[in-house]
Amino acid sequence: MNALTASAAIASGRVQLANVRQRSLVTAKLRTLWVLLLFIFATLTALVRIAQLGLFEDAPERRSMADALLPPRGEITDRNGVVLARAFPSYSLWFNPKALGQGGGQGSSPLVKTPEEVAKALLTIFPDADYADLVARLKSDKPSYLRKRVMPEEANRVFALGEPALEFPRENQRYYPQGSLAAHVLGYVDEEGKGHVGMEQVLEKRLLDPAQRGQPFALSIDARAQGALEDELGRGMLESNAKGAAGIILDADTGEVVALASLPSFNPNRSDRAFNDLVFNRVSNQVYELGSVMKPVTVASAIDAGVVTDMATRYPAGPLHVGRFTIHDSHNFGASLNVPEALIHSSNIVTAQIADKLGGPALRNTMMALGMNERPTIELPARGFPIWPKGDWARLTTMTVSYGHGMAVSPLHLAAAYAALVNGGVWRPATLYKIAPGHVPEGRRVFKASTSARLRQLLRMIVVDGTGKKAEAPGFRVGGKTGSAEKPGTGGYRKTSLIATFAAAFPMDKPRYVVIAMLDEPQGTQATSFQRTAAWNAAPIVGRVVPRIGPLLGIVPDASRDVDISDLSPLVGNGDGE
Repeated sequence: MNALTASAAIASGRVQLANVRQRSLVTAKLRTLWVLLLFIFATLTALVRIAQLGLFEDAPERRSMADALLPPRGEITDRNGVVLARAFPSYSLWFNPKALGQGGGQGSSPLVKTPEEVAKALLTIFPDADYADLVARLKSDKPSYLRKRVMPEEANRVFALGEPALEFPRENQRYYPQGSLAAHVLGYVDEEGKGHVGMEQVLEKRLLDPAQRGQPFALSIDARAQGALEDELGRGMLESNAKGAAGIILDADTGEVVALASLPSFNPNRSDRAFNDLVFNRVSNQVYELGSVMKPVTVASAIDAGVVTDMATRYPAGPLHVGRFTIHDSHNFGASLNVPEALIHSSNIVTAQIADKLGGPALRNTMMALGMNERPTIELPARGFPIWPKGDWARLTTMTVSYGHGMAVSPLHLAAAYAALVNGGVWRPATLYKIAPGHVPEGRRVFKASTSARLRQLLRMIVVDGTGKKAEAPGFRVGGKTGSAEKPGTGGYRKTSLIATFAAAFPMDKPRYVVIAMLDEPQGTQATSFQRTAAWNAAPIVGRVVPRIGPLLGIVPDASRDVDISDLSPLVGNGDGE
């Protein structure tokens, strides 16, 4: 092969090699393009399917996956996010008499040891259990729960007993981390998972709705204020040996219930023990003749109507005869009293005369405007109907209602009425729902703003100079009114059974909160100086509650501020009756 031929052959080989490389490169690019196109197609297909599922289909598979990630029942929190009720996965202690078949252990018993021995062993793990009940269940041939909400360490101790018939199913249960706190607000959930009594019942659908149960539901309650109120009511019950107590803290401007307590209470964690009288709510479901706490309402109505125009006007203070009835005061306050003195000394006689001049229709309309002729407005299912005088009010009815007798309402009615007395005159429904800023209900005007301003002065004077002295909390400018009413019974009123109430608001120069404390049948004890009236037992409760909750609710004590009562102080004489 000559040199020319060889050179041509080499050139031809290079050309072929270049062609091969070019074809390989083109093939690689085509393959890459196909892969890219397939990836884009798969991505678009997935996106279209996702959009289809999200917008047009409610796939059972997707729902079940989402549901599995949600709690079986939504949480309830206080206004600050503190959990009050939540779903809680826990163990239960279950007795299975067929765990070893029809026999095993001793004869036909499913237990290794005797029922009595097993019951004694369980008592060492659960000291609050009922021995007789355990023995009866362990001897029965019926399966049953021996215990709900068993902690893991407790389950381990039971397991160590070596009894196959004692099993530990894992279940979702309702758990109340704060124990009995706000029990009458929350209610409870039974073993079938159904809510009862309180907001558990009211919010049943909301708490079970998969679309919403992932978001906690915030109540208006403040757990800190709730704890303080329950604590001080319990102390007041103990000191006065009362059979029960009720209290409420209400936002005077919004109607939000910051705390609501009825004692004795119950533990919602023990739903098996909740079916008893303790679930009865004294705040919303029980109505009482509340006595003298109604006198400021009467005076406000008279001021609004122009019946009372001069605080210096004096009224006879001797026994008042109306037909065959005589209206008395608890003490002799002298020959005459003006309006400030009548409220400070809590005079039935003068209040009745003011109501008489006002007239039954006007006082009745005021009470109706305050909602006292219907069930209290709140979300709770149990709401008591007032005992309301029917038809047109006779003269005597008007007089007795004016100082809190002849008509029975709940403490919740009273709280809403006092909010209207001090907030500028507007009544708003009480609510357990947390209200967002700017969404406060409009309410309805009951009193003029000027009348409300005058009542703030008068209520403050009652604490400074009158029957409410023991409610004073330095720096918080508390104002309020005592009320001690005999409970009705067969043949008349029972003089030995009282309802003692103190209705208050603070700070009275710019009221934010209404506080009601009520004791059912307090007794005269050493702690109350052997007195049974509200001045000695209910008023001190408020005097202790306010300093505890004030700073928590953003109200700092300030001794340099107070309500200006300089125009009323010269009108007040001496005296200190109830």
